[in-house]
Amino acid sequence: MSSTPEHLKYTKEHEWVERRGDGRVRVGITDHAQQQLGDIVFVEHPKVGDRVEAGQPAGTLESTKAVSELYAPLTGRVTAVNGELDTDSDWVNTDPYGDGWLFELEPDDAGALDGLLSAAQYEEYVAE
Repeated sequence: MSSTPEHLKYTKEHEWVERRGDGRVRVGITDHAQQQLGDIVFVEHPKVGDRVEAGQPAGTLESTKAVSELYAPLTGRVTAVNGELDTDSDWVNTDPYGDGWLFELEPDDAGALDGLLSAAQYEEYVAE
């Protein structure tokens, strides 16, 4: 699965996390997750200001196959959501690592990001 960007961190729940320059992180789902789910037709993301807990549901993704939980990769406060997905959820299908991002958060512990999977570890995990 060579399409796994090296600069991101990953969770076993198939979210990716990107460190932003302002201490915040951006979150989305991996291309692998998108392929497994099928076409995403609706995204229910957390609201700005919400507190999310690592490993706990933070929203849902509705695809043509099923409704799946969206999990928070880190504990913190949501600072932004991708409002474009409210009218065009197809970005999650066509550009999951770019315009298909889901939300941003300010983590309680920025060091927790280092505990997530590297691209190589994630690829190994999904190959099992």
